[in-house]
Parts: sequence; C-alpha cells; structure tokens
Amino acid sequence: VQLQASGGGLVQAGGSLSLSCAASGRTFSYYRMGWFRQAPGKEREFVASITWSGDNTYYADSVKGRFTISRDSAKNTVDLQMNSLKPEDTAVYYCAARSSRVPATAVSNYYYWGQGTLVTVSS
Repeated sequence: VQLQASGGGLVQAGGSLSLSCAASGRTFSYYRMGWFRQAPGKEREFVASITWSGDNTYYADSVKGRFTISRDSAKNTVDLQMNSLKPEDTAVYYCAARSSRVPATAVSNYYYWGQGTLVTVSS
C-alpha cells in the first residue's frame, strides 16, 4: 500500500487549502481512510476519516464545520478541504488507511501511513 499526500503550503488565517492523498497498491473497498496532523512538540492527532466508498465520514470536533473530507474515485484520492483556517491548524498533515470501515481515531488503529505535508497558517 502506498499513500502519497500533497497540497500543503502557507496560508493566512481565514484562508483555505486543499490536501490530497493518492492511494495505490491494493483494493481499498473495505478500508477507511483518515487524515491526521502533528503540530511541533505535540502528539499526532486525528482530523477526519471517510470510508473508501465515501458513504460515512467522521470529524474531530476541532475541525467540524471547517474541514471536509471526500473521495475522488476517478483519481483514487482522498481529499481534505480546509476552510477558515486558524494558526492552531498549523501542523504536518498525514494520510492513513485502516482495513476496516469502522470509524477510529487512534493512531494505532491505522496501519498504513503516507509521508506528511506541511500546512502553515499565519496570523
């Protein structure tokens, strides 16, 4: 399994940014895909997740209403649209996958990980 994250960058507070995670290497029909983030000096934390079919999503309270996770079946990607960004959203963002459709937020529940992409929100 290969997960390739892209789309990070520098944005001002209140702005928007979109991340994309390209998945390959197997059939993901019964997988759940997630986005996590890790700020400097902090533990990696859950952001959002979605079933590969796209019929179920789950968000951390801190991003609910601002971030939207989605699947692009044509591109085989999992995307994270981030709006109304805040300085506290600054982190390295990681995409991950687990071989279950059941929602999960713990890092240990996800077996496959992509490399991170840095998101910096300036105040």
